Amino acid sequence: MRKILKITGILLLGLILISCGGKQENGKSGNDERKQKVKVGTEGVYAPFTFTDGSGKLTGYDVEVVEEIGKRANLDIEFVPTPWDSMFLGLESKKFDFIANEIAKNPEREKKYTFSDDYLVSAAQIIVKKGRTDIKTLEDLKGKKVMTGVGSNYNKTLTDFDKNKEINYAYFDGNVSIALEEIAQGKADATLNDRLTVGYFTKQRGNLVEIVGEPVTKTPVYFTFRKDSEELKNKVNKALAEMKADGTLAKISEKWFGGDYTK
Repeated sequence: MRKILKITGILLLGLILISCGGKQENGKSGNDERKQKVKVGTEGVYAPFTFTDGSGKLTGYDVEVVEEIGKRANLDIEFVPTPWDSMFLGLESKKFDFIANEIAKNPEREKKYTFSDDYLVSAAQIIVKKGRTDIKTLEDLKGKKVMTGVGSNYNKTLTDFDKNKEINYAYFDGNVSIALEEIAQGKADATLNDRLTVGYFTKQRGNLVEIVGEPVTKTPVYFTFRKDSEELKNKVNKALAEMKADGTLAKISEKWFGGDYTK
């Protein structure tokens, strides 16, 4: 009888030790913070912000910034390539968690969505052939052939200024590189467009064009979230603040645009 009790006691002790060991392992696993899966909507065809390179890899300024945020905020990032005309619908339908696509605020968007801190400052600026000195302001564009995107905000800025229709417009549809090539070849005099495009174009084609004068407008850009995503937005903002403070964000800007356009 004593032998049976002794064996039973040993077995019970073993079970207790196994149980404690199991709890300890579970506790250890719980302390290892798992990465939060986050899906990010982006066009993937909008160079130099989000596009696929020659090897088929998604890259660009927005992509690299989000990837760095993922590392710092312990987020498992998955990009979801999405056409622009479906972007906000995709966010609303929870196809993804936020948008990274050089998006600016406007009153209509602010009613529906919430935004991160800014991570880049876009600016509308006049672009001319490298070395040209006779164009500095919108006034100087009168009588000149100016490339402008169909239905773009830049076109609206020009036409709002050009009340007497003294600028000769040449319209293009698609990537601004079309306009920059025309200017570089002397087929057009200028365009009003995002200053950020010049640095990327120069990387690809050399010093053929340049920005001149002062910015006509400045527009910060943001990551866009649903209004129920405050916790995720706060994580993104914390990582962004760190990247601004330690110079990482500026370095990514310099890589893609040839200068620090983060402020």
